[in-house]
Amino acid sequence: MTGNNQTMILEFLLLGLPIPSEYCLLFYALFLAMYLTTILGNLLIIVLVRLDSHLHMPMYLFLSNLSFSDLCFSSVTMPKLLQNMQSQVSSISYAGCLTQLYFFMVFGDMESFLLVVMAYDRYLAICFPLHYTSIISTKLCASLVLLLWMLTMSHALLHTLLMARLSFCEKNVILHFFCDISALLKLSCSDTYVNEMMIYILGGLISIIPFLLIIMSYIRIFFSIFKFPSIQDIHKVLSTCGSHLSVVTLFYGTIFGLYLCPSGNNSTVKEIAMAMMYTVVTPMLNPFIYSLRNRDVKRALIRVICIKKIYM
Repeated sequence: MTGNNQTMILEFLLLGLPIPSEYCLLFYALFLAMYLTTILGNLLIIVLVRLDSHLHMPMYLFLSNLSFSDLCFSSVTMPKLLQNMQSQVSSISYAGCLTQLYFFMVFGDMESFLLVVMAYDRYLAICFPLHYTSIISTKLCASLVLLLWMLTMSHALLHTLLMARLSFCEKNVILHFFCDISALLKLSCSDTYVNEMMIYILGGLISIIPFLLIIMSYIRIFFSIFKFPSIQDIHKVLSTCGSHLSVVTLFYGTIFGLYLCPSGNNSTVKEIAMAMMYTVVTPMLNPFIYSLRNRDVKRALIRVICIKKIYM
C-alpha cells in the first residue's frame, strides 16, 4: 500500500488480439509460422553476410545489422503473444513489461536509423561513385553502427526510466498484445505530462527526421539519374535502390498510417492491426525483399550452398 492508500500494480494483463475463441488455434499456427519465418529469413541474411567475402561491404554490413534488429524486434513481442495465446494466461510482470518496452524501443529506433544510413550509402554509391570507397570505409561503418546502437539504447532507457517513475493503481489491463508506451500511459494514475512531452519531442526527432533524410537522399539520387548516359545504367540504379525503397515504404507507411490517419471508434483494433504489421509482417518480409531483388545476395546464397555440397 502507498501513502495515499492505493494498491500498487505488480503485474499487468495483456488484452491480446481481438480474435474469436474458435479461431485462436488457427491464428496461433499462423503467427508461429510467421515468427519462425522471420527468424530463419533474417538469420540467413546474417549468415550470408558473415560467410561470403563478396558481401563484406558497407551496404551489407548495414543490411546484416538491419536483419539482426528485425529478428530481435519481432522477438520482443511474438514469444509472449504466442505464449499467451497457448496458455490463455495473459499476465506480464511489472518488471517484464518495462523490459519489453525498453527493447521494443531499442530495436524499433535502430531500424529507423539503419534505413537512413542505408539510404545515405546508396546516395554516395550512385552520386559519388569515384569517391565512395574513400568516404565509406569498413571502420567508419562499424563506428557508425556502434554510435547508432548507443543512441537507440539511450533513447529507450530515457523513456523506460520516465515510465518507471509513474504509479499504476487499480487499472492493470493493457489494451494491446504487448507493453506499448501509449497504452501504459493511459493506465497510470500519475501525472504523465513529462512523459508525453518527451514522446512528442524525441518521437518526432526519431521518426520524422530520419524519414526526411531518406527522402532527401532519394531526391538527389533521382536528379542524378538524368546524368546517366544509358537506359541500362538507369535500370541498374533503380534495381539497386528498389529493395531499400520497398522496406522504407513498408516500415514508414505502417507507422504514418497508424499515427497520421484519423481513427474511428475502432482505434484500439486499428492500433493492434498496425502494430502487427510493423512488429511481425515487416520483419518477416524484409529478408525476402532483399534476397529476391538483390543479385549479390542470391549469388552469395548459391556460393554458400555449393561450398557446403563440396565439403559434404
